[in-house]
Amino acid sequence: YTKDLSLEIPHAPQIFLERENPQIEVQLHTAAGQVDDGVFEVSVTATVTAKLAEKVMFLIEAKQAGIFTVRNLPDSEMEPVLAVMCPNILFPYLREVVSDVSVRAGFAPVMLNPINFEALYQKQRLQQQEEAVAATTH
Repeated sequence: YTKDLSLEIPHAPQIFLERENPQIEVQLHTAAGQVDDGVFEVSVTATVTAKLAEKVMFLIEAKQAGIFTVRNLPDSEMEPVLAVMCPNILFPYLREVVSDVSVRAGFAPVMLNPINFEALYQKQRLQQQEEAVAATTH
């Protein structure tokens, strides 16, 4: 389900007279929380900023969430399921919402590139391990 959605066009209507293609910046964030025993809410949030030079054409913030029931899984395997598998299920829906909102706002569709949530998860784990080592050596 789409949990949160916002669109800002701070320089409308003048921005619609611009003919240049904007620079698109995308930030992604995932989150997971336990709702009940074996029931989790997982969300993927995208913040899409379209800029011409330093002027913001539009800003889309969309959060796609899902309720997942995960049972009979060891705790050691729970984190990868919530951080990789569930976001992989949600991402196509988030991608569609972002594209649809940009078109309905009068702009070209924004198609989010596929995301490797496994690689993001591994990178975050490595970063956490490095921070833990750094904290114990100081």
